[in-house]
Amino acid sequence: MLAAGLAAVALAAGLAPAAATAPVVLALPGPTGPYPVGTRELHLVDHDRIDPWTGQARELMVSLWYPAIPKGPIARQFPPGVAAFYDQNAGVPPGTADFAATRTHSRTGATPLPGRRPVVLYSPGGGHSRFLGTTLVEDLASRGYVVVGMDHTPVGPVQFPDRVVLPQPGVDAAQVMRERVRDTGFVLDELAGVPFADLTRVGMFGHSMGGFTTAEAMIGETRIDAGANLDGSMDPRFGQAATVGVTRPFLLMGGGLTSGAPHNHANSDDWGAFWSASTGWRRDLYLSEAEHLSFTDAQVMLPQVDGDFTASIGTIDPRRSLAAQRKYLAAYFDLWLRGRPTTVFDGPGDADVQIIP
Repeated sequence: MLAAGLAAVALAAGLAPAAATAPVVLALPGPTGPYPVGTRELHLVDHDRIDPWTGQARELMVSLWYPAIPKGPIARQFPPGVAAFYDQNAGVPPGTADFAATRTHSRTGATPLPGRRPVVLYSPGGGHSRFLGTTLVEDLASRGYVVVGMDHTPVGPVQFPDRVVLPQPGVDAAQVMRERVRDTGFVLDELAGVPFADLTRVGMFGHSMGGFTTAEAMIGETRIDAGANLDGSMDPRFGQAATVGVTRPFLLMGGGLTSGAPHNHANSDDWGAFWSASTGWRRDLYLSEAEHLSFTDAQVMLPQVDGDFTASIGTIDPRRSLAAQRKYLAAYFDLWLRGRPTTVFDGPGDADVQIIP
């Protein structure tokens, strides 16, 4: 799974010449909720834990997205070092897109709106940045959540205040998973100092390895009330989620095929085992025409440049795919973190979504 995640960001790296025309400035769809969104970064250092890959105290970069007063500069999607990584590893010829120029719909350092709000953690896939989930995290923030995006070295590009750390090949995936779970607990500890975050109501979701991280974290971290996995393997070689399951609400959302079979709990061994072992509320949503990167910003970014990206983002209409993901994630966290009833999981699903019994 880790190898697959790293490969997904290098679909055409080194195989195509540099672009000959001016780079395309990519656009992201705006969030749909009623609140303007602010964002800020945190550089966290866990002095009680040694990073197994550096021998130093474990460091994390984290972003917050939250309802805010709409004042301040518009944030760019990627910091320069991460933008440079995607320029070389996004599956398009280098120079095709100006990844450093993509504007989000959040304002840097904006003052939070009054009140304390439920928290949703976001963990990205292996090989990817927390910022490749911008379209989903901004939307949740615009609906009244404090969303906390975590980057996890050494399997994703991370810009620290003094350096850029790039994905490291050949790492032990089981060890990576253990550290990502520890990262999650540490971030929750640190959020106690964020006055607008209500830590009595916490959800978590992630893409690919981030979805796996969500399930693994929920096994031992009782502060997480509900989780969601967007198309992430739960290979029992690298974690225990498929063996022991979870006891609290969990949402699976998959797309396309894995090893030739539809990626849902009825056809994927790891998801099926997790489904059977889990005892809490659970639902499985399947987008048959989606593919692995359909659950990231890539689904709306890649179609803005020339190329065939079917292997990465499938044939589903990106806007409909994004709208469906936003709808179901918001309804899910509204149900379990806010107690707002919903019928969207009772079926049938949207035109692009099957609810797998």
